[in-house]
Amino acid sequence: MLDEYFTVNKYGSEEVIIQKSRFIGYIKRVETEDAAQDFIKDIKKKHHDATHNCSAYLIGKYDEIQKANDDGEPSGTAGVPMLEVLKKQQLKDTVVVVTRYFGGIKLGAGGLIRAYGTTTSEAIKKTGVVKRQRMQGYAVTIKYPLLGTIENGLRNSEHIIDSINYLENVEIIVYVNINNLDIFLDWITNITSDQAVIKKVDQKYVETNV
Repeated sequence: MLDEYFTVNKYGSEEVIIQKSRFIGYIKRVETEDAAQDFIKDIKKKHHDATHNCSAYLIGKYDEIQKANDDGEPSGTAGVPMLEVLKKQQLKDTVVVVTRYFGGIKLGAGGLIRAYGTTTSEAIKKTGVVKRQRMQGYAVTIKYPLLGTIENGLRNSEHIIDSINYLENVEIIVYVNINNLDIFLDWITNITSDQAVIKKVDQKYVETNV
């Protein structure tokens, strides 16, 4: 498991008009090649009347699966430029399909490369990128007088407050980057004069918008 990586929000799309041709970019987060292929098939079915439905995807911890398809456009002018955009933005587990409705003006190889790359970038921008961090959850129980200081410190840090439960004492559920556990535990111990009760909860990927 990676400690952190970038990917897109669940799903999105954006349309761009270039020299009278319609380019519609569709982006989705996927975790398997079968899911990527199913998404491509769905878009092709939706736009069965389009001139082209070009695609690209990156899947795996180390981008083990990489595919690009020009779908009838000149070789290397669509799928590969789309894939390069995904790589440049360091996205993982992402599939993109760009649908083109030809507008009557030929763009040439350079124009096609720019058009498919631009559409992919715009679709990513519209969909949004997230950073997924592997984090350890902690339940931190403290006395009420400490709440203001602890909450303020957490909100001004990279730690993420999940919830605050107001019980007999205050229980704060907080998630900490897997690489910062010792720093966090030392901070809590020092700032509470070792008066906090700290228990591990679950470990999971937590997403933040980029």
